Amino acid sequence: MPKKLTSVRKRPQVRNWIAYICEALVASGTMPTWEAATYLTENLFGEKPNPRLLTPSNPHEVTAQLLHRLYHPIVEAASRDVMLPSAATVHIFTDISLTGNSAVLVVLFPGRHKPQTLLMLDAAKAWDLVFPDAESFNVWAEARYRQLVNALRSAIVDLEVDVLKPAV
Repeated sequence: MPKKLTSVRKRPQVRNWIAYICEALVASGTMPTWEAATYLTENLFGEKPNPRLLTPSNPHEVTAQLLHRLYHPIVEAASRDVMLPSAATVHIFTDISLTGNSAVLVVLFPGRHKPQTLLMLDAAKAWDLVFPDAESFNVWAEARYRQLVNALRSAIVDLEVDVLKPAV
């Protein structure tokens, strides 16, 4: 008679972010499917440091593209899941460093004449942004997604409270 497992290891449900980002690259017209899959595979997996980011003649541009291609779909998914007001937009800014951490800033622009909100400041050494397997990348992406969802929800609550205040 086979043994029964006394405890079942529960894993939190994590989205397949590689497929999601690949689909976002294709849907946006950035690259065809085969190129997007190759691009993500070559840039996300392998040995550190990522030689593709350090050897081109325009490393700042290549690094900025990689960071935008990774973060934009995550930001888009979080924005869609929180259901932002129609006047609100979210922007991603990068400050690229070839020797240290690059900064990725995600900012909420809630609408006209309203103050912007910094949702995320993420420091990333782009050439060290290499993962041993798809699961570890998915965990990395899911953590950023959750952080953005929480920040957006908090910002939305602040916006709603601000709307309810009497005008001075």
